[in-house]
Amino acid sequence: MIKVKKTMNSNAILAIDEEGEEYILLGKGIGYGKKIGDAIEEASINQRFIPLKNSSIKEYMSILEAIPAELLEVTRKIVSEAEKELNCQLNPSIYFMLGDHLNFAIERYKNNISVTNRVFWEVKNYYPKEFEIGLFALKLLKKEFGLILTEEEAANIAFHIINAEASPNMKGDGMNYSKLMSSVNSIIRYSVNTDIDTESINYHRFITHLKFFAERFFNNSLLNEDNNQLFEQITLMYPKAVEISFLIKDHLESIYSTKITKDEVTYLAIHINRLLNSQRL
Repeated sequence: MIKVKKTMNSNAILAIDEEGEEYILLGKGIGYGKKIGDAIEEASINQRFIPLKNSSIKEYMSILEAIPAELLEVTRKIVSEAEKELNCQLNPSIYFMLGDHLNFAIERYKNNISVTNRVFWEVKNYYPKEFEIGLFALKLLKKEFGLILTEEEAANIAFHIINAEASPNMKGDGMNYSKLMSSVNSIIRYSVNTDIDTESINYHRFITHLKFFAERFFNNSLLNEDNNQLFEQITLMYPKAVEISFLIKDHLESIYSTKITKDEVTYLAIHINRLLNSQRL
């Protein structure tokens, strides 16, 4: 028997089984009116996740709690459509990563921040099925929230779907990844002269971004599209975050003799700003 351990929102709960294993369960209205200890009907479960003893899933749970119930339901519909059209089961992390991406996309939309998709053409032409799912997602977001997003956002959504079609395996030396991420964290802590709340949602978001940055860094595939307009916009809006990004750039270039592109500095600044805001620094 599966019982409620914590209700995150009306569409997501943390559950525990008879053997003490914890799971995240999704389902429309699955958490509505539920109390700790209530039994969960198997038929109401749309997706069971792997046990939460996995540390990365604990991070994802924090992200999931920040996604509004209505957006989580839209995310579930997009994933369901993708699995039907692609005839495959996507990696369960898609619920966290896509949901968080959509939540951030809405935030960017409200603040009139436009982020160019560097692989728009490739996604649209090489992954037509996934791109169609992205277009389906845009229609759903317009219907549910009144958002009018560009086709580039459809490609962003498609990119998450593509990543979820196969189990993600980070390439390269794990020790190098850890050292890079540790040094970046140290620079941020030094710059703000205070400890960072490592349990905050935006910290987990930032770490997720750092993991992908590290992968690009060590595989010589850094973003490089010379988006000067976005860089200038972010420099004006988030000067402190940009300053820290350049400290990180200078440090990594001196250690690894690898040039950090302006695009990477820009996206680092965006995520650092979210982290600083969450810390109220």
